[in-house]
Amino acid sequence: MTLTPEEWTAIRLSLAVASMATLLALPVAIGVAYALSRWRFPLRTLLDALVHLPLVLPPVVTGIILLSLLGRRAPVGGFLAEYLGLSFSFRWTGAALAAAVMAFPLLVRPIRLAFDSIDRELESTASTLGASPPWRFALVTLPLALPGILSGAVLCFAKALGEFGATITFVSSIPGETQTLSLAIYAALQRPDGDAAAFRLTLVAVAIAMSAVLLSEILARRARRQAAGGA
Repeated sequence: MTLTPEEWTAIRLSLAVASMATLLALPVAIGVAYALSRWRFPLRTLLDALVHLPLVLPPVVTGIILLSLLGRRAPVGGFLAEYLGLSFSFRWTGAALAAAVMAFPLLVRPIRLAFDSIDRELESTASTLGASPPWRFALVTLPLALPGILSGAVLCFAKALGEFGATITFVSSIPGETQTLSLAIYAALQRPDGDAAAFRLTLVAVAIAMSAVLLSEILARRARRQAAGGA
């Protein structure tokens, strides 16, 4: 199977977008998951609903919301572009942001479940030994939640890799700039002679997704063994 230079570009761009989306979303997801798991506050239910909103909204609607907030003529987007030099619309960074938003619920849920399953006595023991809350979180809670974090990160990566609706609405499908793998498949299907290209790219997408899931399982099992050994 021989891929064209344009197809290789779409593959590399998809990997970059999915990786950036995961890196952007992961720290926020860990914080949100911990807050939903351990804290009780008045707006907790609202935060939980907002986290899962991208799952129930049509992806096009999410793309329109992003465009209305972060487009070049939007108040927030215009401010970021003029004063900070940050531009998201019609750029690959915008594709990464859209993918991160769409994948965020799939990242938060397994991390939250991992926090829920941690034995609180282990954290209490660390506290009695003099560990401050930040050190307790870094040395006890976070390592024990690592399998859930890895699972969530791979789900986020896989979802970001296949994101379509929000991406095409927010950043369009610009070859070499925002045309990710899923957008390239769609573009190929619009051409009379594009079936072969769409099939090749579909095989690549399946191979990347399967590799990511297998790697996640290997890493999660290793993390569980290490956590069990440490306990």
